[in-house]
Amino acid sequence: MKQHLAALAATLACALGAQAADIKVVVDADRPGPVIHRNIYGQFAEHLGTGIYEGMWVGPESRIPNVRGWRKDVVAALKDLKVPLVRWPGGCFADEYHWRDGIGPRGKRPVKVNTHWGGVPENNAVGTHEFFDLVEQLGAEAYVNANMGTGSPQEAAEWLEYMTGEGNATLVELRRKNGRDKPFRVHYYALGNETWGCGGNMRPEYYADLYRHWSTFLKTPAHNRPQFVASGGNDTDTTWTDVLSKSIRHKVDGIAHHAYTFPSGQWEGKGAAAGFPEAEWISMLSQVGKIDDTLARSRAILDKNDPKKKLAIYFDEWGSWYDPEPGSNPGFLVQRNTLRDALLAALHFNVFHAHAERVKMSNVAQMVNVLQAMILTSKDQLVLTPTYHAFSLYTPFQDATSLPARVENNPAYRVGKFEMPALSVTAGRGKDGKLWLGLVNANATQAAELTLQVGAHAPRAARGRLLTAAAMDAQNELGKAPQVVPQAYEARAVDGRLTLKLPAKSIAVVAVEG
Repeated sequence: MKQHLAALAATLACALGAQAADIKVVVDADRPGPVIHRNIYGQFAEHLGTGIYEGMWVGPESRIPNVRGWRKDVVAALKDLKVPLVRWPGGCFADEYHWRDGIGPRGKRPVKVNTHWGGVPENNAVGTHEFFDLVEQLGAEAYVNANMGTGSPQEAAEWLEYMTGEGNATLVELRRKNGRDKPFRVHYYALGNETWGCGGNMRPEYYADLYRHWSTFLKTPAHNRPQFVASGGNDTDTTWTDVLSKSIRHKVDGIAHHAYTFPSGQWEGKGAAAGFPEAEWISMLSQVGKIDDTLARSRAILDKNDPKKKLAIYFDEWGSWYDPEPGSNPGFLVQRNTLRDALLAALHFNVFHAHAERVKMSNVAQMVNVLQAMILTSKDQLVLTPTYHAFSLYTPFQDATSLPARVENNPAYRVGKFEMPALSVTAGRGKDGKLWLGLVNANATQAAELTLQVGAHAPRAARGRLLTAAAMDAQNELGKAPQVVPQAYEARAVDGRLTLKLPAKSIAVVAVEG
């Protein structure tokens, strides 16, 4: 009996080994697809917790090294990440933000209460001029979200005129008085945020009428016209995409969409950011499949309602959201950032690339200290999170030309009731001319071995970087040695066969040679 069981185990092991060896990634380099817009790697900065104040803005008088109030170390880290775009001032905060509160001498600006996020004072030290100083330091584009919830068409129109106007109109002279002669470059301008919820609890039909009304009065010089953004749907709901794309025909370039990921899949009792079981690892990562499906349905709706493909999808809020960190203000949305978050980000990137024909922007929530942050700070300390490193690995895909890629014999990854493909792949021809491959092994316990084929050829080598760690919830903490950092990765063909070995729970981004 023991011999029989041993023989059976050996047979299974051989079968599993053969199955693993049969995994193949195929890239069709001769069928270029749409460009992967660099703004898919956009960021989001809201007046929330220490996301702006303390985290990035310390004021010109701070002992923490800064340039006109913005922390030098944070700006340098974000520049290294090649941040292409920043969305501001919210978020839910945007629909209670009045832009005139944030101009003029900082000491004379009104102090309000941030009713959405923690009930703390908002002194308006960071306003229009400060925000544009930040994006100009970063070399990034500006995405400004106007207040439709408590604002007016006049307020939205005048803010745009203040930022972009020329000549000697009163608002232009006011901008000059406040220290800016040259108009600001506004790349995107949105009317409202989450108008189905915190932005006004509206129906899509009602919002569509408001958008048509308000947008009539949005006027800029022709050479400084922003892309106009309509506030769209949430999670898996595509109703807003359908209604807005049918109802709004003028002064709209894209429809926003939001979707967050919780381990439990439920708003109440979201789950822990660290110290979780493997079931909550896969429950998070597998939910990216719903985003893929939502985008596929959204594209089908737009192809029907907008056959000339004038409308883009702006996925301008996404990321992980956990139960509040114990001891923190629940309204500050403080959470730990682990290896799981890095893989979640990479899986999002691969999905956004697959829908690059319509998805022209996405904005992870958020840039510093809030939700799935790139950077965590405390006083003068700073740490780069695993999510930061995922974004760093994927920078070659900014403005790359997408290429069809697939995984043949992709093994299923199962834990309890959850199941997903173990491997995810994306490919693109970078602006540097190189063929780049992004790979994710979502399996938390099993490594993967796969062969790579580009067209009819087997490449000679692949070089790039790998991100993994020993634990599912490995993290980089302030004042401690980081546990999640990229490492060099290289594979060379043997006997005309290029084999890539991916550790469990890993991300690899490589340039393919030959």
